[in-house]
Amino acid sequence: MRELAGRVAVVTGASREQGIGAAVCRALAGMGASIFFTHWTAFDAHTGFAIGSGPDALLAELRETVPAAAREMDLSEPGAAIRVMDAVQDSLGVPSILINNAAYWAPASFRDLTEEVLDQHLAVNARATTMLAVELVRRASPYGWGRIISLVSGQDHGGEVNNLPYGSSKGAVSAMTRYLALEAAPFGITVNALDPGPTDTGWMDKETKAAVLEQFPAGRIGLPEDAARAVAFLASPAADWITGQVIRADGGFPG
Repeated sequence: MRELAGRVAVVTGASREQGIGAAVCRALAGMGASIFFTHWTAFDAHTGFAIGSGPDALLAELRETVPAAAREMDLSEPGAAIRVMDAVQDSLGVPSILINNAAYWAPASFRDLTEEVLDQHLAVNARATTMLAVELVRRASPYGWGRIISLVSGQDHGGEVNNLPYGSSKGAVSAMTRYLALEAAPFGITVNALDPGPTDTGWMDKETKAAVLEQFPAGRIGLPEDAARAVAFLASPAADWITGQVIRADGGFPG
């Protein structure tokens, strides 16, 4: 079913062929939504993450079935949220779905955390995510329908050594989700966050996979398509009554 036909969806952080962002783009396109995605390949190159065929190939793939556009964007820059949403409207129309998937990550503990490292995390993970969500509400509210779904990383139910700035910045997203949901609800806009648990997007080495696999009761590691299916449900009309929630769709991962 093309339940989202006529809707315009914005997905941030869709640089990598194996990533959650790309899988979400495909899932929402399969439901009929027009897709605008952002990518920042400089970050992937810096971290060493393989992008596979990359954003150009993803854009071409999406355009085979739905209207689609993309923009290279450093979300850490001030004003990035407005520039993204202006580009969406100019190319595809008023957005009504936002998937906050882009994130900045660099390992750090209390021993090596600096203001610069913390600011880098907050600029993308907290500030850009929040401002994109706010812009979506501002633009979609006159039309009485919208969906905001932000990817988080389990910080609500446990900590992790050597991941202090990332976990802290993602915790801010969970808080934003609950607060903005109250303000957006009168306009028919739902605001939720999704924790997909450890997902095999190409970042895991053999040792990591082995350690993580032991903790999944289903006997397999999460895939990008698992997260995408959960996002697609939250973006669908069937999820009208779900808002202000931080939802675990992690295969029962105990961490």
